[in-house]
Amino acid sequence: MNDQETLAAQALRLVTTHFPHALGAVLGGSAARGCATPTSDLDVAILLPDSEASRREVIRHEGRPAELFLNTLVDVPEFFEWDRARRRGTVLFIYDQGLPLMDPYGHLSRTCEQARAVLAAGPPPLTPAEWERGRYGLTCFMDDLVDTPSANRYEQLSLADFTLREAAHLLSAYHSAWTGIGKWLPRRLLSADPVRGKALLDGHQAVAQHADPSPLAAAVEQVLDLLGGPLREGYAHRWRT
Repeated sequence: MNDQETLAAQALRLVTTHFPHALGAVLGGSAARGCATPTSDLDVAILLPDSEASRREVIRHEGRPAELFLNTLVDVPEFFEWDRARRRGTVLFIYDQGLPLMDPYGHLSRTCEQARAVLAAGPPPLTPAEWERGRYGLTCFMDDLVDTPSANRYEQLSLADFTLREAAHLLSAYHSAWTGIGKWLPRRLLSADPVRGKALLDGHQAVAQHADPSPLAAAVEQVLDLLGGPLREGYAHRWRT
């Protein structure tokens, strides 16, 4: 057995041990891609009968942590729409790209098809108000980053993080592409826009390594140019609508 097969067998034992009435299960994440490390957790999406409750759980099985995405069949469509609304599609991608563990009644294959249809439709577009708020927020982060002395590393690094995240969110939305957080932010960003995404990531790295905000600010300017330019004076946001 290779590492991927070993982890798949471990994940299947988890399902049959803890959820003997499961209607289907799929292994996602690094374990499914064959690039897990000794400390990687198992990401497992499990379909349950409608008599149970949809939820998210983290357990430890055979010494390895496991993050479980548990959904009843009746809840799947609503949950997929919620996952889509976040623009990250975390569980959608598990069903789309994961490694099937069990599918005794065909429910898993049908759920995977549903996930692929939702992913193909793409994330919801930002509203005009969300675009404007995003442009203004990114402009503020960029301006504060440039204005912050390099000697104040705590503030500079914090601003670089927020600048990268907001720029990645807006650039992904511009391309109608999925976004991500954590390690998935650079992966989704490079998938959405290899050139501008790399410029943002390289700029963020320049702040971290050399306390130089100029490359990141220049990369952000390129993103803002796609969206109508920086937004400062003239921005207004109502507290109540």
